[in-house]
Amino acid sequence: MKTYVIVKTHELALKGNNRPWFMRRLVNNLRVATKGTGVERVWQGHMMVGLTLSDEDAWPEVRDRVQDCFGVAKFFKSYTAPPDLDEVRAVLSVLLEGRSFNSFRITANRADKRFPVKSDQINRDMGAYVKDLTGARVDLTHPDLNIHLDVQSKEILIYFDEIKGYGGLPVGVSGLVTAMLSGGIDSPVAAWQLMKRGCTVQFVHFHSYPLVDMSSIEKVVDLTQYLTKFQYGSVLHLVPLGDIQKQIILSTPPAYRVIFYRRFMMRVTEEIARRRKSKAIVTGESCGQVASQTLENIASIDAVVNMPVLRPLIGFNKEEIIDVARALGTYTTSILPDQDCCSLFVPKHPETRSDLETVLKLESVLPVDDLVAMALENTEVREFSSPVEEPLPA
Repeated sequence: MKTYVIVKTHELALKGNNRPWFMRRLVNNLRVATKGTGVERVWQGHMMVGLTLSDEDAWPEVRDRVQDCFGVAKFFKSYTAPPDLDEVRAVLSVLLEGRSFNSFRITANRADKRFPVKSDQINRDMGAYVKDLTGARVDLTHPDLNIHLDVQSKEILIYFDEIKGYGGLPVGVSGLVTAMLSGGIDSPVAAWQLMKRGCTVQFVHFHSYPLVDMSSIEKVVDLTQYLTKFQYGSVLHLVPLGDIQKQIILSTPPAYRVIFYRRFMMRVTEEIARRRKSKAIVTGESCGQVASQTLENIASIDAVVNMPVLRPLIGFNKEEIIDVARALGTYTTSILPDQDCCSLFVPKHPETRSDLETVLKLESVLPVDDLVAMALENTEVREFSSPVEEPLPA
């Protein structure tokens, strides 16, 4: 028997005439994600994607790769039988041997309508067979074991255990966005949320090295490499902010320092985004979480850019963000101690209710264009790939 992995989608089924394009992208992403794992072929069936395994020993690694692929709602390890119910019975007798369950159901899907037996009749015939074979009872609502039979044109697929995926949209269908990655808890979660909505994410990190050590850079490199497993290729821009911070400290009131830091970070990020044809900026901000994230300060900061700023965590509290970070796997890296640029020279009493008129007046003493150009000129760019050498196109 050949071993397959059967991938089911949810949201993609609602895409109407655009569904074939979304499905092709999912197929392509699964090919990239499982390269080198023992997958012989990735193919598209009726409202599903199949992966043919060269050997059942490949299943554990394939399972992990498929589970991290956005667009996958659920998936199963599957076996095959010829398109004949007697052959299905013979295969089931082998597959069910040694399995322990008190209740079951048969879920037949006749994708090939030319098959002479309808789905309801398959359910009844196979249900009677399994009941006689195992002594288990039929339970259509909460079975211990759900036996799926998908009738294809040349074979019948048989599978049992469901594994949940993240769902969402395949990475790459929604375009490129640029995420500001601080190295803290919030921003990796925000970037991951945009990947789940089909965006390819490039990253921008602002650091104050050599005014501080390289710990924030090291953390962000680790986080970028980890997040890359969800989109297979990433670009990280490491932007020095120290000289800009020194100018701000010398020329502006302490209470407004963080606001000016953030305004310059937004300017630089927007320019990086435009150079790479990115459609939006992404941040991990949550309303009211820190001084720079009050509505007044968000408005003052956003005023410097002319592209959308997406904040997927804006309504989350810290505990909710931490829960997602733990489940995602970024939390343990994010909480490592570092010297973050925004913690450098932070005043004891930052302004929380800024107005744009005051901000513009205070900022007018700074050589804004020159400082932005200097930061861009000294930006280091690093590329990451996982699990293959070439990243996917945006």
